[in-house]
Amino acid sequence: MGARGAPSRRRQAGRRLRYLPTGSFPFLLLLLLLCIQLGGGQKKKENLLAEKVEQLMEWSSRRSIFRMNGDKFRKFIKAPPRNYSMIVMFTALQPQRQCSVCRQANEEYQILANSWRYSSAFCNKLFFSMVDYDEGTDVFQQLNMNSAPTFMHFPPKGRPKRADTFDLQRIGFAAEQLAKWIADRTDVHIRVFRPPNYSGTIALALLVSLVGGLLYLRRNNLEFIYNKTGWAMVSLCIVFAMTSGQMWNHIRGPPYAHKNPHNGQVSYIHGSSQAQFVAESHIILVLNAAITMGMVLLNEAATSKGDVGKRRIICLVGLGLVVFFFSFLLSIFRSKYHGYPYSDLDFE
Repeated sequence: MGARGAPSRRRQAGRRLRYLPTGSFPFLLLLLLLCIQLGGGQKKKENLLAEKVEQLMEWSSRRSIFRMNGDKFRKFIKAPPRNYSMIVMFTALQPQRQCSVCRQANEEYQILANSWRYSSAFCNKLFFSMVDYDEGTDVFQQLNMNSAPTFMHFPPKGRPKRADTFDLQRIGFAAEQLAKWIADRTDVHIRVFRPPNYSGTIALALLVSLVGGLLYLRRNNLEFIYNKTGWAMVSLCIVFAMTSGQMWNHIRGPPYAHKNPHNGQVSYIHGSSQAQFVAESHIILVLNAAITMGMVLLNEAATSKGDVGKRRIICLVGLGLVVFFFSFLLSIFRSKYHGYPYSDLDFE
């Protein structure tokens, strides 16, 4: 039965082949070639991605942040395929750029990248890189970027969105804030490990030693401790530092000033009420001190019992300090809080 059935099946297969249209063979051949080409292209794409990831892992094994020029940026970040997220800091660290905030941001960025590199969760899904303006000017031009430092996240697929650019002016560039932003964009949580810093402890120990030594040398005459003027000066210094925003500067780490790259104009006052420059806090400190000095002179002119002419001069000087510098302070307030209706002397 098996021997007789085999020829019969072959004859039936031959009949089916004879009934196929003659034009279907080129179509089947084309479809076969297309499948082979697609399979080869997919394999080539996978090989290219594997090479890129392998290269990035090799760089990461040598340093937590690798520098990129224009060619590397286009190959590893802009060009597909890519299945990893890339955090890039665009900066200007060369001495001739005189970007002090870039160096401060780089220190925080280095702490963050080291925390990720030595973390137990380290993998090939997230990398840290840097593009310096003097090494990748074409990259800055391509992205229409005119300020530094700037942190951007390049996702595994698609183009960066608005939220992929870190809001440095509002949040600051502390490593902890950067880690929180990265967790929001990539779902990768980085625990920041800061190297031990003993400078604060040493400074406190020196201060305590200095005060203790001074008290020991003046142990027979401690009347200066009860000096009201001295304590008033110390209190005023603390008040001026706090009301001028020094603590905000310490937490957020803003730049000292901003230089417009197009016209070279330097701004010392931030135009928004949500941020400030370091120079701005210094200006506010001086203005508050001048106003306070004017108030002290007015009080001295009113309470002292000296020569009338001298008291009148002191009164006029104090009044002039208060009016002039308070008007200046009010104009700065108006420039930051747009629409504020009140003013004294117009400095704008």
